[in-house]
Amino acid sequence: MTRERLYLFDTTLRDGQQTPGIDFSVEDKIAIAKLLDEFGMDYVEGGYPGANPTDTAFFQQKRTARAKFVAFGMTKRAGVSASNDPGLAALVQSKSDAICFVAKSWDYHVRVALGCTNEENLEAIKTSVETAVASGKEAMVDCEHFFDGFKANPDYALACAKTAYDAGARWVVLCDTNGGTQPSEVRAIVAKVIASGIPGDHLGIHAHDDTGQAVANSLAAVEAGVRQIQGTLNGIGERCGNANLISIVPTLALKPAFADRFVSGISAEALTGISRLSRAFDELLNRAPEAQAPYVGVSAFATKAGIHASALAKEPATYEHVPPETVGNRRRVMVSDQGGKANFLAELKRRGIEVPRDDHRLDALIGVVKEREAEGYAYEGADASFELLARKMLHGLPEFFNVTSFRCMVERRFDANGQLKTVSEAIVKVLVDGEEKMSVAEGHGPVNALDIALRKDLGKYQSEIVDLELADFKVRILNGGTEAITRVLIESHDGTGARWWTVGVSENIIDASFQALMDSIIYKLMKNREMAGLVAAE
Repeated sequence: MTRERLYLFDTTLRDGQQTPGIDFSVEDKIAIAKLLDEFGMDYVEGGYPGANPTDTAFFQQKRTARAKFVAFGMTKRAGVSASNDPGLAALVQSKSDAICFVAKSWDYHVRVALGCTNEENLEAIKTSVETAVASGKEAMVDCEHFFDGFKANPDYALACAKTAYDAGARWVVLCDTNGGTQPSEVRAIVAKVIASGIPGDHLGIHAHDDTGQAVANSLAAVEAGVRQIQGTLNGIGERCGNANLISIVPTLALKPAFADRFVSGISAEALTGISRLSRAFDELLNRAPEAQAPYVGVSAFATKAGIHASALAKEPATYEHVPPETVGNRRRVMVSDQGGKANFLAELKRRGIEVPRDDHRLDALIGVVKEREAEGYAYEGADASFELLARKMLHGLPEFFNVTSFRCMVERRFDANGQLKTVSEAIVKVLVDGEEKMSVAEGHGPVNALDIALRKDLGKYQSEIVDLELADFKVRILNGGTEAITRVLIESHDGTGARWWTVGVSENIIDASFQALMDSIIYKLMKNREMAGLVAAE
C-alpha cells in the first residue's frame, strides 16, 4: 500500500521565539536552522522580516540547503494596495522560498483586532496570497484562531480558509491559537473543512499546548486528513508552548497507526539523531534537558523497580514501547533502595564494570547503596557518584589528590561606596604527589568560592580540568528545621559535551556541596583516562 506524505513545518525560530526568556541572535538562528535542515524538516520558518533587526538580517540570505525557508508576516492591511504595503514588500523581497501569512479567521478578531469589515479581511487574504504566488514564492496561510472562529461562526471561518485556497495557497493551516480545543473537536472540524472543498493534502495544523494536548490535537488532525504539521523543538512557544515536534516525529515513524499509513521526510537513520537534536537545542538555550521528555529524556527508558529490571533483562519489550536506540536514546536501569541485584548488574555492565553475580563485593555494594539512600543520597540522579562508589568498592580508585582541609567564610560588610555587600571566601589545602598546595578564592556565594579554590591549583592535573564546568546546582532539604539534613546534586559537563551528576549529603550544606564537587573533579580525571564516563559520553 502506498503511504501518504506528511510534511513537517518547524516554527521554532518564529513562534518558538515568543517563549518567555528566549531571544535568539542572528547567530543562534543560523545554527538552529542548520540543525533543522540537516535533520530533515520540510519547512523552516525563520521569523518576520521587517519586524525587527534580527529577523531582517536573518532573511538577507537563504539559510537552508534542503528545507524550504519560510518568511512569516501579516496579510496586507485593509484599505492599502498590495504594492503600497511595506510589510508585504518585506516578505516578497526576503530571501525565502515561501511566505506564511497570518490571517484572522474569527470574525470577532476581525472586528476587534483589525477594525475592518469581514469582506475587507477576505480581500486582504486573497490579494496577499496572489502577490506571493506572482513573486514566485510558495504561499500558505495560518488561519489564526480558526477552531474558536469556526465554533463561533463556521461560515466565516470556512470563507477565510476557502479564500486562501482558491487564491493559490499551497497550505491552509488551521490554528488552535488559544490552545483550548479538544482532540474530538479537532477531528470533527477538520472533517467539515475537507467536506467544504479544501483537500486534506492542502491543510495543515498549528496547535498550542494550553491544555497539554497540542501533540494529541496535531495527531488527531492528521487522522482527520491534514497533511502538514507545525510545531517547535522541545515544544517551546508562547504561554504553554507549541506542539512538540520532538514527540510527534517518532510517533509518526514508529507507531503503526501512523507509520503504516504515512511517511515523512525524516529517515530512520535521521530519527536516531533526534535525542541529540533535542539536547543540542537545550544546550544552545543554556537550559537543562527535561529528564522525563517522551522518547528523548534521560528517564524515557529508565526503570527503577527491581521486578521491572529483571523483566527488562529477559525481554526489553516488557517495559519499553519502542526500542530506545531507534530515537538515539538508551536504556537505563537505575540503582536505588528499590533496586534488586538485576538493576546493579545491568548498570555496572553498561558502565564497563564486570562483577560476578555471586561476588560478595556486589552484595556489599548493594548494601552500602541502600544504606546511603536511607541517609539521603540519591544515586538514581547522580550517575557519576554511583560509578565512583562502585569502582572504589569493586576494583579501587586511583588517588589523584587529597584534600587535607578546607575553610569557608561569609562576610557581610559595607563597601567604599557605602553599599551593603556579601563576600564569600574559601581556603582549600590539597595534597598532590606529597606536596601541599593552598588556594584562596572569592566567589558568588560559599559554594562558588569553594569550587574556584578547589580547582585553582591541582598541580599536574590542573590542565585536565580546564574545560570542566558546573551546569546546575540543586539543594534539597530532607527534613525540617535549620539543623536539617541537606542533599546537594551538581550537574557538570566538559568540552566533549558529556554531562554527569554527583551528590553530597550532610547536615552542613557546605560539606554536602564539597562532597559533590570532589566527586565531579575525580570523575572528570577518571573519564580523561577512559577509566569512567562510558555513560556520560553517550
